[in-house]
Amino acid sequence: MYKTSFFKKSLLAVMAVFLYSCDKDFNAIGDGLVGDDHFGLESEKYDVLAFNQEVTPIQSSTMTPNALGIFDNPLFGTTTANFVTQVGLASYPLKVGDSPVIESVVLEIPYFSHATATDSEGNTTYELDSIYGDKNGKIKLSVYESGIQMRNSYLSNGSQVPQFYYTDQNTDFFNEKKGVRLNDGDVLQNDEFFFDAKEIVNKTIDPDTKKETVERKKPEMRLYLNNQFFQDKILNADASKLAAEDVFQEYFRGLYFNVERSGSSPSNMALMDFAQGVITIKYKAKTSSTTDDENATEDKQILLNLKGTATSTANFLQDSRNPDYQNAITTNVNKTEGDEKLYLKGGQGSLAVVRLFNPTDVLSYNSKGEPVSGANGVPDQLDELRSNSAVKYWKVNEANLVFYIDADKMAGTEEPNRVYLYDLTNNAILADYSTDAVSAYGGLISLGSDKRGKSYKIRITSHIRNLIKDATAKNVDLGLVVSQSPTTIAFNALKNKNDIMAAVPRTSLLNPLGTILYGGKASIPEDKRLKLEVYYTKPN
Repeated sequence: MYKTSFFKKSLLAVMAVFLYSCDKDFNAIGDGLVGDDHFGLESEKYDVLAFNQEVTPIQSSTMTPNALGIFDNPLFGTTTANFVTQVGLASYPLKVGDSPVIESVVLEIPYFSHATATDSEGNTTYELDSIYGDKNGKIKLSVYESGIQMRNSYLSNGSQVPQFYYTDQNTDFFNEKKGVRLNDGDVLQNDEFFFDAKEIVNKTIDPDTKKETVERKKPEMRLYLNNQFFQDKILNADASKLAAEDVFQEYFRGLYFNVERSGSSPSNMALMDFAQGVITIKYKAKTSSTTDDENATEDKQILLNLKGTATSTANFLQDSRNPDYQNAITTNVNKTEGDEKLYLKGGQGSLAVVRLFNPTDVLSYNSKGEPVSGANGVPDQLDELRSNSAVKYWKVNEANLVFYIDADKMAGTEEPNRVYLYDLTNNAILADYSTDAVSAYGGLISLGSDKRGKSYKIRITSHIRNLIKDATAKNVDLGLVVSQSPTTIAFNALKNKNDIMAAVPRTSLLNPLGTILYGGKASIPEDKRLKLEVYYTKPN
């Protein structure tokens, strides 16, 4: 809806056709204004057109952390997250020794966690972070040898181009897995696996001194892997296969983590930093000492890590969407008038396309602030804003977008803590984000008195000032996504780009949660409708 002054001018507006010389007026006034106290300022509200956009298969290599598990969201549906990673030796070349005999193989990957208490004996209680779904959920976990060698690049038309792996490639890796699952021991490590928050305590006794040593570790995934596989694959391998990284990764192509439901148990999902994972192979081999008995052995170990090379991992996300959600982001999208509800979901989910100002373009302004009939390719509301700044000397102190949460829909559902607004047209951060990404820029959830999510507020003051100062600046499309981290600003490419976008912020891909927001459509009640609110200093 236009402001009263806009109606008085018969919905006419004008383009500002000159540059502004006094940059300091825009950059100095109100720079320190980051709160909600707008005493002495006057505000104007402008229309915002926003609609839903599906996120199709997306590049999931070259990122961390990664998701593993099954997350059931009552509003959006079910996401199943599988994972693949290369495996590398800690050093090359590897010399195993003579007559090696394996004793144990243990895979360890730390969880994100924080301590909640420590007792008098030093035992620490932990709580796991980044667990989604039922905290006591179980999954069927199977770890296999991967049959696909992951590469950094490939040859296309005579040129080397980067090799990407995408969220929809689970079937490719599942079909090429080799042998039987490697985590074939305790049922709690496979068929009824759960993300255990217990502290890892290892006690050892020195055979000579009888002194006990206690080693404590934070909670971690701890899997005993098949001894015979690693006896054959590593200890009995030809030395040439263990001589260099590229040869080794062709020989041992990595590990594929596959998840399924564990009977009728509720499931859950975790974000994990697989790059911190280590496989420890303990074995005995003939002693290298020439003075020992020829049959004497010594304890040895080999370390393998899950870091690999730049494109050595991929996350596969399989979604079974609820019909209402699927329709909202595909068949029922209204790009002309906007959507009443905006569905944001991380992973291979959805985002909102945000276009500032009413798209009506029938007029422009001359340098005297007088309306001139005729479209100029600029929304009339933006024309008026530029004219008011240039002719009436209105100074922008602050500009905000407030996205209101559909609290009724989201009741009882876990909500994302943060959303992120970016330049969708150019896949870039906004000027306000580069100034202060963590605090002033905003995006954190605001809670009501009932502790339920109320809104997300994002400050775009610098972005609006830049649109005013430069009459040639394009009013770009903005993208709104759920965010895992305010400091993650990289973008991941879509497998097939569309007319709206070619990439998605990685911070959204990392977060499996979703939220439902009110859009800017005229049918939305005024107190929930998405608007651009600009606070001005207006000369007398």
